[in-house]
Amino acid sequence: MKLLLQRVKNANVSVEGKIVGKINQGLLIFVGIVKGDTPQQAEYLARKSANLRIFEDEQGKMNLSVKDVGGSALVISQFTLAGDCTQGNRPGFDNAARPDDAKSLYEYFSTQLKANGVPVENGIFQADMQVSLINDGPATFILEH
Repeated sequence: MKLLLQRVKNANVSVEGKIVGKINQGLLIFVGIVKGDTPQQAEYLARKSANLRIFEDEQGKMNLSVKDVGGSALVISQFTLAGDCTQGNRPGFDNAARPDDAKSLYEYFSTQLKANGVPVENGIFQADMQVSLINDGPATFILEH
């Protein structure tokens, strides 16, 4: 499982011109599920995301979590994170989990993030989504487990 986290001032996701999820300060989290990923990995990454100290404190040091700043998370499924770009010029997606497996693990990750005290908004799995954000920093991190 691979996550791309972006610290944002705000973010939203639209499907067919309608906003389906939006947050103010918090984390925009793109979730890529690969074959063999487990619920235990989702639990670990949800806990890590909720507690990762990437927001600045009064001294300007990254010392606060999304929970500490009262932020939220916008969680978007992103199968392209499972893409393999090592061969040729076209990414291969053989490592991506099957859609039904990926959807249940994506939803489980969101549930676990909520269980760790972070309000969560979501995109729509397998939809053609447009994501808008104001990256804060910019601060972008990759988590894998």
